[in-house]
Amino acid sequence: MKAGGALLALGLLAGCADVALPDPVRLPRDSVEGAGDPTRAAVSRAAYVFADPARLSGQPAAMARAIADMEFLAAALPFDPRYQQRDPLLPWQLAQGRAEWRAALGIPRGQPAQPLIDGLYAMARAPGAAPPAPLPPDVAARLAEMPPLPETTRAAVAAQRAEFEAQFPVRRLPW
Repeated sequence: MKAGGALLALGLLAGCADVALPDPVRLPRDSVEGAGDPTRAAVSRAAYVFADPARLSGQPAAMARAIADMEFLAAALPFDPRYQQRDPLLPWQLAQGRAEWRAALGIPRGQPAQPLIDGLYAMARAPGAAPPAPLPPDVAARLAEMPPLPETTRAAVAAQRAEFEAQFPVRRLPW
């Protein structure tokens, strides 16, 4: 029985390879105007956008902000104490979403999050300008015609649920 438990643990660790080490990130100051908490702001915006991503079709600047918010959440939430105990699958869901949106944008899997967040916000501030490094040259066209991202949507909804539970903790009954 111990060998089976060890194999299960190894399988779970292998599935969490994208979230094993912290990647310290921050959102730009102008991303949280009017909101005191950058994490809450990013959760709220991402959940709104990915509930109906078609509303941003043809709007690469707005989609760049939404993906930057998700990139921030994927790097920050697995290590945020407010979220660590809320949903044990949240880090995995964020990693799955991250793999999906990065593939859609042509961004390498191992790229650190902070340069992507900064680059996507720079694109959002200056639509039509050449994308800054490390973003691919065709990223604006990809953002304008983003395909459906079901894993990203699941991750945004899971983050919103964890945010709600962090704000309004539910007492668990002992039975």
